[in-house]
Amino acid sequence: MRAAVAYGPAARTLALRLKYGGRTSHAVTAARMMARHLPADAQLLVPVPLHRWRIWGRGFNQAALIARGLSAMRGVPAELDLLRRVKATPVLRGLGPKGRARAVAGAFALAPGAKERVKGRSVVLVDDIYTSGATTDACVRLLKRAGARQVTILCWARVIDSDALD
Repeated sequence: MRAAVAYGPAARTLALRLKYGGRTSHAVTAARMMARHLPADAQLLVPVPLHRWRIWGRGFNQAALIARGLSAMRGVPAELDLLRRVKATPVLRGLGPKGRARAVAGAFALAPGAKERVKGRSVVLVDDIYTSGATTDACVRLLKRAGARQVTILCWARVIDSDALD
């Protein structure tokens, strides 16, 4: 698990402006800071997926925008559709670790042909904010079952103090 910054006021502002303010250029800013944490042996970038309803409402998946930026900067291919969020989940903010894990249970699936694209490769799972690990844990399990040699989580900001989310 690697993060560019600790979650605090500046990281929160960037993330909220990206996700809810439509400031998609902030994804490049996040990617630029995350690039130095990209493992040297990374072979594939995979963003944490959003459910299609959330994409329709927001217009984009912020993790996919960050992964695309990382790919352009470092030349590591990004598979933007390898994982799918097949179950709409509630907003996880305010849920404790157990509630988050319950909310994402069964929420993700591999796209058709994903196993062939993942098998034996060093995969980097890209996300914007790492809070409890429930979402990334669910995604990592799928990638490992698909045959990934290793999976590294890379995010923009990591929540260290859960009080920072309030």
